[in-house]
Amino acid sequence: MVLKLQKPEHLFPAEIDLPGSKSISNRVLIIQALSGLDFGIQNISDSDDTLHLQSALSNYAKTSVIDVGHAGTDMRFLTAFLSLQKGNFELRGSERLQQRPVKDLVSVLKELGADISYKKEEGYAPLIIKGKPLNGGAVKISGKVSSQFITALLLVAPYFKEGLVLHITDETVSKPYIEMTIAIMKEFGAEVSWLDNQITVGPRPYSYSRTEYKVERDWSAASYYYSMVALSPLQTKIILSGLFNVSTQGDSVCEQIYQRFGVTTEYHKDKIILTKSVNHLSGMFELNLVECPDIAQTLVCTCIGLECAFRFTGLQTLKVKETDRIAALQQEARKSGIELEVSDNSIQWIKTTPLKYDSILAISTYKDHRMAMSFAPLCLVVEELCIEDPEVVSKSYPLFWEHLKQIGITQTQS
Repeated sequence: MVLKLQKPEHLFPAEIDLPGSKSISNRVLIIQALSGLDFGIQNISDSDDTLHLQSALSNYAKTSVIDVGHAGTDMRFLTAFLSLQKGNFELRGSERLQQRPVKDLVSVLKELGADISYKKEEGYAPLIIKGKPLNGGAVKISGKVSSQFITALLLVAPYFKEGLVLHITDETVSKPYIEMTIAIMKEFGAEVSWLDNQITVGPRPYSYSRTEYKVERDWSAASYYYSMVALSPLQTKIILSGLFNVSTQGDSVCEQIYQRFGVTTEYHKDKIILTKSVNHLSGMFELNLVECPDIAQTLVCTCIGLECAFRFTGLQTLKVKETDRIAALQQEARKSGIELEVSDNSIQWIKTTPLKYDSILAISTYKDHRMAMSFAPLCLVVEELCIEDPEVVSKSYPLFWEHLKQIGITQTQS
């Protein structure tokens, strides 16, 4: 299927009810399953990833085979979780997920005493896991591969007999996601400290006195609306519900980054208002995104739409996401006559001549939800934007296309 987005005359100042944060939802679900605590989860994400995790956590005691589809987060979190559960399990996923490395996490868990083996190729799913109690102790892990490896270990560490002392080597990517994990763990009574490159978790089970946990709305989802406002005329407004001035989500940095593109953020009690207040700054835009790589695609598309030269670094994790996002961005940018210069951890565009967009721009999504949503705002600069396989957004934001209708973007399917 192809979804065609028509260039709107203007955006409506509608209020968008963003989805709950997938990152927060998945962490809280693991904590709930480990602890057996009885509490509700308000605003839980309706993403495919969270639905897969809920299903796995509800059924692992009844089935030996668990398939998480495309959900890389689920694969990492469940690898650690199942290592502690009584039973024998096969943990598997989609063909693409079987190409995403998991060796660093498995090696550390095995060092801690876990019984995990590879069903096919070493270092990759499917995994064969024989769950049992783990003593824990002191181990090292590289911080440059994935913050999800570290989070997976931390979430289960309160249930190691001796707790965990985790020494992180190398530069830590996506550090805010680890900080989010620790903050949530502490909300549930965990004993956690992070000093320099060492995180220590005490062997104290989770506890919680409230009857309900409220998940903040998703700042990653908010990034696409920041991009739309940035590409719109002055005084364009969009209202986003459920976001707060103080957030554990790393992508909340959008507020600061998009000031460069003339977008201001006004905070209210339970919502924010985005306004295109001034025109974007000229000149090369350089930014290290090592702490927030999930918004790299959005920023690249914003800069293309505004014809703003840029250089983004710290992108080494993009090559092992749902697709090789660096290669995918380079390929799709060519359709607008743009040749991005790329490396294993950077993307740049040295704009030398004005762009000449075709009236119709067709974008491939590579089975990657963020490719679809990041390119969507470019419907504001071309007459018709065609998104192939638009249903991929269900991985993190199932109602994305419906919400675009609320702000005045007309759509047809073919």
